[in-house]
Amino acid sequence: MPATPLLRSPDRTGGSPQRGPLDAVENASSAAILKVLRVTLHTGFAVLLGVALVRILLAGGPLRWLWTAVAVVLAGVYLAGTVLEKRHAEGRTSMDPRRFALLWLVLVTGLWAVLLAGSADFAWLAFPIFFLHLHLLPRGRALLTIALMTVAVIASQWVASGAPVPHVAAVVGPALGAIFAVITGLAYAALYREALNQRRAADELRRTREELARSQHEAGVLAERERLAREIHDTLAQGLSSIVLLGRAAEQSLAGGDSTAAASQLELVQRTAAENLAEARSFVRGLSSPQLEGSTLVDALRRLCAATETGAAAAGLPLRCRVEVDGDPLELPQPVRVTLLRAAQASLANVREHAGARTAVVTLAFLGTEVTMDIYDDGAGFDPDAAAAAAHGGGFGVRSLRERVAALNGSLELESAPGEGTVVAIRLPLEDR
Repeated sequence: MPATPLLRSPDRTGGSPQRGPLDAVENASSAAILKVLRVTLHTGFAVLLGVALVRILLAGGPLRWLWTAVAVVLAGVYLAGTVLEKRHAEGRTSMDPRRFALLWLVLVTGLWAVLLAGSADFAWLAFPIFFLHLHLLPRGRALLTIALMTVAVIASQWVASGAPVPHVAAVVGPALGAIFAVITGLAYAALYREALNQRRAADELRRTREELARSQHEAGVLAERERLAREIHDTLAQGLSSIVLLGRAAEQSLAGGDSTAAASQLELVQRTAAENLAEARSFVRGLSSPQLEGSTLVDALRRLCAATETGAAAAGLPLRCRVEVDGDPLELPQPVRVTLLRAAQASLANVREHAGARTAVVTLAFLGTEVTMDIYDDGAGFDPDAAAAAAHGGGFGVRSLRERVAALNGSLELESAPGEGTVVAIRLPLEDR
């Protein structure tokens, strides 16, 4: 039979996406009701047909085998349609029975009409057929065919009674049965629509959850890429830049015959490479900088300043770097420590490579509810506006620093002018940490 709402519960559409346990629970109640109604319809049809067939056989008559054959054909047509529909709904056959809906309904109704003409015992078989008309035909046509079938039932009862005038019960009974069938069918249709809407809402909710999970995954991937980009820029890129400068200085020392200086510079190359390897392993694991392990931020900054001086000296640059501390040092949260250290690393690398400065000062101030860090150098300076326009936003280094600071609800200011040095000022709140 074609896939009709009456014979098909809403969780067996055959073409809908596969649902999970939560969706099955949401639809369990309505699906159970629909299954009970479907089973009740089929059982009622079979029982009424069987009872009528038994009465025909017990009554005898010359045409009883003809009516038996017609009843068997009707049972076969009905069963074939329901089985075919169920197999299609479960996805076990590719043939769609819906295109044979009207033909199937005409066959079932026509065979019933033949049986009704032979015996009034088949009259009550009309009531399960009413449901089929309600769900396979538009409502207006279904009501018309039900009315005609009801008239046929009344007529068969009248003829079977042999009375000159139909008895009131013979008219009221079929009419009330038809009205009850219509009301029940309409109630079922409303229940089916509600179950269908619930299933669609559950499908939409599932799709929304899947899209949200996918967007969260993509956001996480992008965030991790940004984190790795920042770490690479602030550690590996700066370290590799230092190694390049030190390698050139060592080459020049060897060319000038100063093997002692060259050896010192190559030793510094090895140390820088080892430090960057440790940094790489650390940020791949999502850990803090190795320079902060077992050390305070102030000590890490002082070691950074010393390494900056050493690297600058190896490259032939007369740079002096120092750390100044204002206020009583506090135990800072790990994200704050890492951000300040990365900012100092990136800023001092820029001082060493680009500023041509003689002095760099890192000032760390503990102000109770916030911590600030200023990195000052007396180098060549630059025009921040012109640099931002040329780099479409100030370059990745400045943007990376701003993102780090903004992630902690802090602020970053860059002050510089040609010939007047540069100051990078960072302010991070410590409240609620």
